[in-house]
Amino acid sequence: MFLCMSSYFGINPCFVYIPVYGSALSPGKWKCFSSSSNFYGMSNEKKSWEESRKDCREKGADLLIINNTEEQEFIGKQLGNFEAWIGLSDEVKEREWKWVDGTTLNTSFSYWAEGEPNNVGEEDCAVISGSICNDRKCSDKLPWICEKPVFQ
Repeated sequence: MFLCMSSYFGINPCFVYIPVYGSALSPGKWKCFSSSSNFYGMSNEKKSWEESRKDCREKGADLLIINNTEEQEFIGKQLGNFEAWIGLSDEVKEREWKWVDGTTLNTSFSYWAEGEPNNVGEEDCAVISGSICNDRKCSDKLPWICEKPVFQ
């Protein structure tokens, strides 16, 4: 549940109801990160990476793109120890990690857990757990995080 208001005087346009139980990215709820003016929502199902992306797109969103360290830490705090798909893969070309919007992974800050990505067993899609990423088989069934702009 959320209410958006115009961003006057630099005030965060998002006021979000967050339940006091469970993860802040509880299934069916959207949360706003003021530094990006995007909403984030976590699934309550488990699907492959491709099926997860399709679900996000049907909601006017896409899989999460992490743009900076602050956003990565924000997601990590909301997610806790849960693991979820994000919008990053190297399916098109091995070791060339790209976000779902086509941009190349920014290597100026660290996304990956130590020793990752390791491509064990053809792992071409990325997950986040806490604030670190790992590569997984795209066919694995996991929850996912969608991201959409506050104003579309």
